[in-house]
Amino acid sequence: MSPFMMIMAVLPAVVVFTYVYRKDTIEKEPTSLLARLFALGALSGVVAVVVELLLEGILLSGLREGTFMYRVVENFVTLALVEEAGKYIMLRRATWRSPHFNYLFDAVVYAVAVSLGFATLENVMYLMDGSLSTAIGRAILSVPGHAIYGVFMGCYYGAAKRCELAGDGNGRKHNMTLALVVPVLLHGFYDFAIDASLFIPFVLFEIVVTVSAVKCVRRFSREDAQL
Repeated sequence: MSPFMMIMAVLPAVVVFTYVYRKDTIEKEPTSLLARLFALGALSGVVAVVVELLLEGILLSGLREGTFMYRVVENFVTLALVEEAGKYIMLRRATWRSPHFNYLFDAVVYAVAVSLGFATLENVMYLMDGSLSTAIGRAILSVPGHAIYGVFMGCYYGAAKRCELAGDGNGRKHNMTLALVVPVLLHGFYDFAIDASLFIPFVLFEIVVTVSAVKCVRRFSREDAQL
């Protein structure tokens, strides 16, 4: 990979994370923790490739390629569920009991860091032999997409932490579930719409989730409070 393409692979994640990081106005997170989360996100990408290959052989072997059910299983289960579950597991193991996780917006920063670690590794793999048009397309859609899933994961993850500290076990379980389910559904529909060539639904979806994610970041930043 040329130095230029390497920059194109990494730059989108840097730009997106800088935006989210700057919204963390009360107490910045340690660089060491953010670097660890980014690395764990990349590691989850390596694990996802292996798991996806295994599941494809198991879950898709009895389905005819190109059918509606094949696309649903492939995009929502073997891709979205595997990838988002990997990010979620890394996020929780690294931060749930961390003493640094003491503000609500921290959860968004953490989840986005993990997601962008995954996205950067994926971007490097795609651009090893990719073109400039591929790099631009992924910079506009794929990398921000992973960050958006991370935003929603972080919002529910932070709410779950707040519920636990308040002694609300049911609220904790509910939000922890949503922290995984919502990103899986969003990610799955993104892949499904592309796979099925649903151009108009895809464009509408992108507009709605992007605007919603930006609003969530701004609201959580504005209403940030100690847990």
